[in-house]
Amino acid sequence: MKLAEISIKRPSLVIVLFTILTLGGLLSYSMMGYELIPKFETNMVTISTVYPGASPAEVETSVTRKIEDAVGSLENVKKVESSSYESLSVIMVQLNTGADVNYALNDAQRKVNAILADLPDDADPPSLQKFSLDDLPIMTLSISSDKLNNKDLYDLLDKKIEPIFSRVNGVAQVDLVGGQEREIQVSLDEKKMQGYGLAIADVQQAILSSNLDFPTGALKTRTSRSTIRLSGKYRSVQEMNNLVVSNKDGAQVRLSDIATVFDTQKDVEKVARYNQNSTILLQVKKQSDANAVSVSEAIQKTIANVQDNYKTQGIKINIVDDTTDFTLEAADHVIFDLFLAIILVAVVMLLFLHNIRNAFIVMVSIPMSLIATVIGMYLMGYTLNLMSLLGLSLVVGILVDDAIVVLENVYRHMEMGKSRIRAAYDGASEIGFTVTAITLVIVVVFLPIAMSSGLVSDILAQFCVTVVIATLFSLLASFTIIPWLSSRYGKLVHLTGKNPFEKFILWFEKQLEKFTHWITGILEWALKSTLRRVMTVIVTFIILISSFMLVAFGFIGGEFFPKMDRGQFLVQMELPKDASVEKTNQVTLAVEKYLRNDKDVVDMITTVGQQSSGFGGAQATLYQSEIQVILVDKSERNESTDIKSAKIKRALEEKFTGVEFKTAPIGLMGADNAPIEMVVTAQDNETANKEANRILELLKKVPGSVDAELSTDSGNPEVQVNIDRDKMASLGLNLSSVGQTMQTAFSGNTDGKFRAGEYEYDINIRFGDANRQSIDDVRNLMFTNPKGEQVRLSQFC
Repeated sequence: MKLAEISIKRPSLVIVLFTILTLGGLLSYSMMGYELIPKFETNMVTISTVYPGASPAEVETSVTRKIEDAVGSLENVKKVESSSYESLSVIMVQLNTGADVNYALNDAQRKVNAILADLPDDADPPSLQKFSLDDLPIMTLSISSDKLNNKDLYDLLDKKIEPIFSRVNGVAQVDLVGGQEREIQVSLDEKKMQGYGLAIADVQQAILSSNLDFPTGALKTRTSRSTIRLSGKYRSVQEMNNLVVSNKDGAQVRLSDIATVFDTQKDVEKVARYNQNSTILLQVKKQSDANAVSVSEAIQKTIANVQDNYKTQGIKINIVDDTTDFTLEAADHVIFDLFLAIILVAVVMLLFLHNIRNAFIVMVSIPMSLIATVIGMYLMGYTLNLMSLLGLSLVVGILVDDAIVVLENVYRHMEMGKSRIRAAYDGASEIGFTVTAITLVIVVVFLPIAMSSGLVSDILAQFCVTVVIATLFSLLASFTIIPWLSSRYGKLVHLTGKNPFEKFILWFEKQLEKFTHWITGILEWALKSTLRRVMTVIVTFIILISSFMLVAFGFIGGEFFPKMDRGQFLVQMELPKDASVEKTNQVTLAVEKYLRNDKDVVDMITTVGQQSSGFGGAQATLYQSEIQVILVDKSERNESTDIKSAKIKRALEEKFTGVEFKTAPIGLMGADNAPIEMVVTAQDNETANKEANRILELLKKVPGSVDAELSTDSGNPEVQVNIDRDKMASLGLNLSSVGQTMQTAFSGNTDGKFRAGEYEYDINIRFGDANRQSIDDVRNLMFTNPKGEQVRLSQFC
């Protein structure tokens, strides 16, 4: 074989080659990033549309169905699923295996843009995205201050600190959870307005028209030009209070006469806590091409700088969750297993090759092949993750196969009396084809998996390609390093038992020989007669079939990813739908207090008014909350996270009545939510719901099933206002003005902006809390028709 001949005659070439490969491998390793699992994309496109204030039925009719019709004609669509919530439409388009998700995303965007004019004017533009693990936060920070109030703290975070973290290299998005934005609230008093004969529309028009800032022209001379600007923006809350909103019959009515103006925060919709202390959470998401570990390190440096720069404001930043810790820990475990495998292989080589010299010649091929493999991984754009590192660990045993075969054949030729050089050449040349065939068999097993398409291929590709590259490098080492070292340092060894090492090897050989004789005896017994041979075949066949039956009958389960005990789980709570965020917060505080008494609980990250959903999303609902529970290390507790979370769920259900609880352990891809989903279709919603409820009761009786629930839900409590159009028209009103007035009164109007320095904040005009509590407040809402007459809502509803 020419390659072996060159290695023997010109060893400097081999030394230079593997020196370059070693240096290149070490350099590549230093440039590679860490990830938990390889990057992959699901064949799904999600379309989300916010339609503020709309009921689920209105969302389905006005938004969901129109978008469904538009994207239904996309290429390679497997199925389209949709969900309509209050104020939110979510459509999931699942594509066929092998479809180009990026192309489908662009095509879906084009089709959605074509129907934008058909969607309601109040609906936000649809948001399209594909799912990626990069959509999940890699870090969660808790930010608090012992010197700032909640309003000033949120304002500082939103305007100053959050942009600092957003500019960190590799950061894609930073989200604030908890706290509320500054807002100027104009709380109207309905009775005072009626006393002055004012309607909401009149006050709203007066406030907005008196808050203007625009150029009105210019002064020109032969040498200069100056712009004339009308500066009419509100400068303070006091200026707003003094605003004249009406001047009837010479009597001025100021805003302070009919309303109270507050410089405060928006209504509380989300509450965040860390270990039962109020905080604002900052969630960091990385860019798709960024390395999570590098981003985490950069964020930690930024934290130190921010705390130093804002020391006078008392800013304190804690890292409450960092997914890269688990990534590095998992990688360290695999790397430890890799070195352990190398040591075990070295021991085995020493026992079977009888001397350290022979074992060393074989073992040299392992680091050479592994380090060189890293070059291929880097050039392929791979990262150091569980799959690629697992491939390196698995291939350790394979790497020495070729080397052992070549070395043993070289020694066989040396025993024939040949010189080391001749034996090295003849031994490598004689079995070159055989060793190549053995290696290629391994390659053809793993390579097709990497070349296939689909989600499984995306995850296993790095594992398979790593094994292939390492195996090919081991073949190169067996035809270069092994012949070269054998020709220089090979030596026949005859064990005499003159030292403890040789005595141990001779003892091991005797034990191995006894084991071989025992196995041989079993084979001789099994093959001695025709009856025994038939019985052996039958028993072997029964064992084979039984092994398959273990899988078929569920004794051996199946999962997409193996469960990993990360020591974290979610406690999700749902109260009755009429519960306010204050009530939800009260119950959540009690649950936190209960969990704190558990000795295994280390940290708790709480969000009230928000709950995690599939694909890393989160749904905002006032009656739901969530606690992320972080446990002590598994070596310090007696139960797994799965068992611990299940026990806590049962205990919470017994202690807190009227609250629905769910617990979900956090695994490789986030919280482990429902793994099985059944879809019920029918001609109408009533039939589908009836059949779904029947199936739900059957599923609850299945052994092992927990938390079976429907995706549909009962609607939120609402007050419907039915208009008598004839009466409304006779009173000089129209539906548009009535709807806008009602929306301003009970929801608020934020068209106006209050400027403070370089920033602007919403001016929210609406009824005060006392005028937004009962149905009578709705009935007594006053309108002003074109004739200046005041009309109550109850007069035409």
